[in-house]
Amino acid sequence: MKYIEYPQRETWAELLKRPAFDVSSLFGTVSAVIDQVKADGDRALRELELRFDNVELSELAVSEAEFKVAQAHVSPELKEAISLAYKNVATFHEAQRFMPIKVETAPGVVCEQRAVPIEKVGLYVPGGTAPLFSTVLMLATPAKIAGCSEIVMCTPPQKDGSVNAAVLFAAQLAGVTRVYKVGGSQAIAAMAYGTESVPKVDKIFGPGNQYVTAAKQLVSLNDVAIDMPAGPSEVEVLADESCVPAFVAADLLSQAEHGADSQVVLVSTSSKTISDVQAEVERQLELLPRKELAQKSLDHSLYILVKDMQEAIDITNAYAPEHLVIATHDYRKVADAIVHAGSVFLGNYSCESAGDYASGTNHTLPTKGYARAYSGLNLDCFQRKMTLQELSVEGVRSIGKAVALMAEGECLTAHERAMRIRELSTF
Repeated sequence: MKYIEYPQRETWAELLKRPAFDVSSLFGTVSAVIDQVKADGDRALRELELRFDNVELSELAVSEAEFKVAQAHVSPELKEAISLAYKNVATFHEAQRFMPIKVETAPGVVCEQRAVPIEKVGLYVPGGTAPLFSTVLMLATPAKIAGCSEIVMCTPPQKDGSVNAAVLFAAQLAGVTRVYKVGGSQAIAAMAYGTESVPKVDKIFGPGNQYVTAAKQLVSLNDVAIDMPAGPSEVEVLADESCVPAFVAADLLSQAEHGADSQVVLVSTSSKTISDVQAEVERQLELLPRKELAQKSLDHSLYILVKDMQEAIDITNAYAPEHLVIATHDYRKVADAIVHAGSVFLGNYSCESAGDYASGTNHTLPTKGYARAYSGLNLDCFQRKMTLQELSVEGVRSIGKAVALMAEGECLTAHERAMRIRELSTF
């Protein structure tokens, strides 16, 4: 990790740039995949799975028999852990239910707002180097609570053509309607446009590699909504001398092991803290099975020493991290000053892993600085807000003249007439 002491504010923008790959360079390759799926449907998906995942599939959908086999292959201990996480995620997202609004804005004019579920949603759950059954919970649980009637999930098959047993257990537990053995950009295309097997959805959710990210961007231009822009995972730890260096190092490494393009950052007011954490990172890194992957991430990660806590807060808000761990004396006070972060972890015992799995918050979060404008995944993402209004005769008398005059001022005669004709009927 690179060590920077007291960086000048004018250097922050360059210093805090992510090492992210520009997915636009993949648009040509991904567009070809999308066009193939649009043209050939299921046949294209089978061909692409054979080409990219080296798996020959007879059926794309996971069968009831496969779900039963999966149930038997997940240990009771892991089932219990997944069930606990599901319960906590469900509890937190249940509390986010929208309360309908109904207000009389003027005499005889009543305006309302209500939440309506998105009917058909598509969830993408990566396979790759790890079976992310936790992501199934984070995507499917709020979708079910929101009332989505069709919850479709795509995930890459394993080498034997099956789907990881824990992934299927989590999908069944969280209320996924159907699961398909399709990965990569072809899965995004299938959910965006539909095939003989995979239904077209209204909105696509979930993380993925650069090809998945490029596909989501392309299909969102005209054809289907997506959850948020996404990039490689990242964590910042903001620490002072009250932190536990071993805990901080563990948090940094837990994010670094996600992938070579992940980034971790330590911001501290204490040079001794940085030195102690450095030593712990080196020690703990040697113990990791994914050491080489984590090391690649650390190669473009940062230790930043700042002058005081206000500067630490300012540089954190400038970075807008996906995950932020605050390990300071007065972590609540510091958190109150943070305005740009995806999810915040307070105090020495709140490890980022808790949010990834079982605390109840959602781990699908804005990366690459998008925390300045985007929220993490929540119940609202699976719903639309629909407004209603009702005008009585009294309502027409209340606002009719204003509406007609504004329409006239904008030279929209038909708009004006639509109100004038009602005004005349009220006399």
